[in-house]
Amino acid sequence: MATNTGQKQSKKTNSQSKGGWFNSFKSDLAIDLGTSNTLIYARDQGVVLNEPTIVAVDSQGKIIAVGHEALLMHEKTHKNIRTVRPLKGGVIADFDIAEIMMREMIQKVMNKRWFNSVRKMFVTVPNGITAVERMAVRDSAENSGAKEVYLIEETVAAAVGMGLNVKEPVGNMIVDIGGGTTEIAIISLSGIVFSQSIRFGGEQMNTEIVNYIRRKYNLLIGERTAENVKHEVGAAITYDENIEMTTKGRNLVSGVPKNLTVTSNDIREAISETVNSCMNAITKSLENTPPELASDILDRGIMLTGGGALLKDMDQMIKNTLNLPVHLADDPLTTVAKGAGIIMENHEDYRSVII
Repeated sequence: MATNTGQKQSKKTNSQSKGGWFNSFKSDLAIDLGTSNTLIYARDQGVVLNEPTIVAVDSQGKIIAVGHEALLMHEKTHKNIRTVRPLKGGVIADFDIAEIMMREMIQKVMNKRWFNSVRKMFVTVPNGITAVERMAVRDSAENSGAKEVYLIEETVAAAVGMGLNVKEPVGNMIVDIGGGTTEIAIISLSGIVFSQSIRFGGEQMNTEIVNYIRRKYNLLIGERTAENVKHEVGAAITYDENIEMTTKGRNLVSGVPKNLTVTSNDIREAISETVNSCMNAITKSLENTPPELASDILDRGIMLTGGGALLKDMDQMIKNTLNLPVHLADDPLTTVAKGAGIIMENHEDYRSVII
């Protein structure tokens, strides 16, 4: 009997050892699936991928390029190639393309790392996402190869990424200005007290710049040019000093390419609608905040992150308008991904914040 028991224990030990060896080739990933950019955080390694959320496909629907390579093709393709942004307003608009894009990006990470499959995947989603949209994200993640999928609200991930203790009975206000949405939330005790998700962000600003220059100067510019102009001379506040920049486009009257000098005040006027929408949403969130949490925000300030937070003096505009402290994240573009990664690596401690 003792011999049989020893043999069983030996087999069990060998089986566990074999399982442990097999699991060593799996990894957990956290993904910030954004409208403009997708970031992947690998366990114990940090952010290992940061690429544009865009895919190039041919006329047969075959994937040609993903991420940076696809962005280089954007607005420069011929009739047999098109570029697709599978997310609109922070949610999946093209299920099939989104699934393939996630699989390709995960494969890029695998090729550079030691693992060959994904065990757990933590994906961030907007606050205002519907049950159907949530299911689309979950299905895409599962079909891209994940064994287990967990969803995290972007503002919670952003708060954790900025080093805030979301489990305390203290009010934290997060404003995440992304490419497709602006997410605002009041967080306390691992939960969201009040939240807002407006479908305006950095991409809407680009569209407004394109429309403004076409309307005022009869010049048609592309989305990538508008993005570049926004970064170079765009600002949330009007300055006495008017910074100038030369850009290129197609004249709508003559039809020929033309240079144009645009100013910082031009861009400020062009994006004013989106900036004002963000300000109105922040004000509404404060109006719906319980008084005790509002006093915390008065002391602690507003936490600002996301790519749109990099618009020059966006933090200063919020501070001047609301007379509240505003703290800009150290690296607004990676805050959500880093926060999702921290939650992934401390899964049990943050179980209450996972959808």
